[in-house]
Amino acid sequence: MKASTTILYNRALFLSFFSVFYNIIEGFISVLLGIKDETLTLLGFGFDSFIEVVSAIGITVMIIRMRKNKETNRSEFEVQALKVTGVSFYLLSIGLSAGIITNLLTNHKPETALWGIIISVVSIIVMIWLMLAKKKVGVKLNSEPIIADSNCTKICIYMSVVLLVASLIYEYTGFAYADAIGTAGLVYFSFSEGKEAFEKAKGKQNCKC
Repeated sequence: MKASTTILYNRALFLSFFSVFYNIIEGFISVLLGIKDETLTLLGFGFDSFIEVVSAIGITVMIIRMRKNKETNRSEFEVQALKVTGVSFYLLSIGLSAGIITNLLTNHKPETALWGIIISVVSIIVMIWLMLAKKKVGVKLNSEPIIADSNCTKICIYMSVVLLVASLIYEYTGFAYADAIGTAGLVYFSFSEGKEAFEKAKGKQNCKC
């Protein structure tokens, strides 16, 4: 393997490791603040980040495998990681849907959505950088899997935008159903990600964002 190619794979590996650790930190903070402020959208966003960790670990293993031999088939670990990711996103969709119904029935309102605004803005900036950096490496390596992974980062950006919009609406208008509507948006994207994870596990597609 050429030195330049090795450097690019190392860069791809760094970005993948960064994804793992960033999502762990983001998930931990979002869940804690979501519970504290009783914000279902932020709580769901945090759980989504933890699921993204499983997906990112699978991508990390894929890059390590490709660095050794680009032509090797997807490992059993990668397939299992995708299946675990798919099941987790489906369970998250069910849990958030139940949360929406409960909050509507009890007329529950978050204490504040300020942290949702802050976390979503940071997430949007980081995810856009991550998407562009991954795509740049993927193009230089002429690697469809890495390019597909960069495209899948768009879903994280969409979910961050949903959190931002819902948080802004609630924080500055006090609209009672903003949290529920934002959570419904997360349910949609979580279900979509779960479906894509299973399709990728079956080898039907790389990513359709």
